[in-house]
Amino acid sequence: MTARARRLAASLAVAGLTLTACTSAGAPTSPTPPATVPPQPSPSPVRSGAGSSAEAMARLCIAPKPSDGRQKRAGDTPSDIAEIEDQVQTVRELRFTRPVAVNPIDDATMDRKLSKAFDKTYPTRFYARRTQAWRTIGVIPAGADIRQALLAFQTGQVVGFYNPADGELVYLSGGDLLDSLTERVILAHELTHAIDDQHFDLTRIDDIVATCDDEAFQSALGAVEGSAQHFAFAVAARFPGGTIDPGDDGGLPAGVPPFITQLQLWPYTAGQTFVDALAQRGGVKAVNGAIETFPLSTEQVMHPERYPNDVPQPVDIPDLSAALGDGWRDLDVMTVGEAWLQTMLRLRLDHDTADDAAAGWDGGTYRSWTDGDAVAVVMKTVWDSEADAQAFADAARSWIDEGDAPGFVARSEPGTVTLGFATTERTLDDLREALDA
Repeated sequence: MTARARRLAASLAVAGLTLTACTSAGAPTSPTPPATVPPQPSPSPVRSGAGSSAEAMARLCIAPKPSDGRQKRAGDTPSDIAEIEDQVQTVRELRFTRPVAVNPIDDATMDRKLSKAFDKTYPTRFYARRTQAWRTIGVIPAGADIRQALLAFQTGQVVGFYNPADGELVYLSGGDLLDSLTERVILAHELTHAIDDQHFDLTRIDDIVATCDDEAFQSALGAVEGSAQHFAFAVAARFPGGTIDPGDDGGLPAGVPPFITQLQLWPYTAGQTFVDALAQRGGVKAVNGAIETFPLSTEQVMHPERYPNDVPQPVDIPDLSAALGDGWRDLDVMTVGEAWLQTMLRLRLDHDTADDAAAGWDGGTYRSWTDGDAVAVVMKTVWDSEADAQAFADAARSWIDEGDAPGFVARSEPGTVTLGFATTERTLDDLREALDA
């Protein structure tokens, strides 16, 4: 198989994520919002002073390096790209407001561009800390590294990408693009990003990324990538043509932990289902509403009927470093949404049990600490009802029992479930005492 045939994904460069652009999701069966999307309520305020999770998240956050903001100058548009642009305009019911800068490049140049963008987007120290937390929870193996896994996932997976920061569409040159159905769909996907950016300014995602709020970022990305998926397949359906390369097996890179792979694919699969649902009930206007007003949570994306009015509860975890002992300090803080929990539970439980247990989510955060050797993690979640909380608690106990890492489940308040994880049993005991103090 050629390198070109192996590159089966598209990416939204502003987010630094490279995800498959060729996965189709089925039509949703749940109710969906009306065509007119009402103003979205803001989330309730969360404690943000000294010692709070919000303060720790802001302190630990290392934002990606910003772009210089200079727009690439558009030259002559290749005829095959121009044809797909016209098709995207037709199905998207929008017009390009300016020519898209198109840059055909070879494999080596693509790899250099991706590596350079990756280094800017994924700060090494930030992901080293997060790797320790995720290993302790048990969602990635002991020897796995988040940053290296993301690099492996991305550099072998890109046919092309659109970068809202400079307005440029980069794609692998060579051959007639219109002869390949796969590449036509990918380019339609990226050109949908371009037209959405020109009308709705996709660089707004940069502001979310800069806060290190993963749940808000993942849900916004679900709307953006869902739009690109929906309209790319609409192009393929309305303007059929091209063939599928028989050597194109759609394989994903080996060695990437399943948890990371599934989180990377989620904005495309769940996002398309979300946008399909909006379009089914409210047409293009409803889709535009979701790009103008991003979903606040992965729950809203996974359950389109909950967008935009089901706003998650903020969750705070106090600083336990002093209670854990001398030398302990904050390691990582992350918002934890329904998609993250569902993906976690699916690692060890059957999918139906995992999905049901995560479905009543109403808010979540984890906070981790280290003394330089040991790591302790507290994950606090809130639920729509006591029954939902108990279902998650039962599933979480089973999940912990199926693993090798120390952990516990605590129920101290109705509708709330707290999980504890640590690198050693002794640290887990200390963590339990710190929580009870």
